[in-house]
Amino acid sequence: MLLRHARSLLFLPASNPRAIAKARTLPCDMVILDLEDAVPADRKEEALAGAVEAVAEGFGRRLSAVRINVEGAPTHGREMVALKASAADYVVLPKVENPKQVKDVFSVCQKPVIAMIESAVGVTAAQAIAAGEGCAGLFMGNNDLRQDLGIPPAAGRDGLSFSLQAVILAARAARIAVFDGVFNRLDDEAGFEAECAAGHVLGFDGKTLIHPSQVPVANQVFGPDAQAVADARRLIEAATGGAERFEGRMIESMHVEEAKALIARAEAAGE
Repeated sequence: MLLRHARSLLFLPASNPRAIAKARTLPCDMVILDLEDAVPADRKEEALAGAVEAVAEGFGRRLSAVRINVEGAPTHGREMVALKASAADYVVLPKVENPKQVKDVFSVCQKPVIAMIESAVGVTAAQAIAAGEGCAGLFMGNNDLRQDLGIPPAAGRDGLSFSLQAVILAARAARIAVFDGVFNRLDDEAGFEAECAAGHVLGFDGKTLIHPSQVPVANQVFGPDAQAVADARRLIEAATGGAERFEGRMIESMHVEEAKALIARAEAAGE
């Protein structure tokens, strides 16, 4: 699966073998084994060993990634060395604020890096980060970004609007994937679905998640529905080149390419 086809990207502690085993039964598109916030300081080494073992076993068709600790953390260097020899598909780097951070990790790990944008500085540097060496995608770190911007925890996403769009623009300009941040209120199913829908409209490829219960909704919202796929197939069959009429609207080559991309996304999801 291409990274940009991923709809649901599930974070889980690399120190939790039961959660890792359960992830292999879930319909998520990516499993992200966390060595950072989800793991206590005294379990970092255990989590690293667990992550390397887990990606070696694999997650079936699912993409795999490992989120390492920031530069300067006691385990940062050991994590990079261990992941270089691992079977992980991607390395997730938190709190990125300049392209050099990504390049340094990429040069050691020799694996594509997904950069987390979690601060005002990160947002303003997103274009350079996205276009930099080794960067394969961007994650929004909305919780830390909200705090850095001084937005009250209970506030909605209005204060994040510019930042979200700026990061999406940076990713699209660099032709890389970009994913919305996590939703913390696990009991608010309606709120989660609404945030997924809002992120989809903005242009995010999918959403990062913190609980297995969030996977089906993310897959549904960010995945093309059967009707859209059927429409896309009819459009491709009908197109003969140039501008022409199709089912009451005008289409051209751009619409054919959009239809092909939608079908590829659906096929990647097995739909």
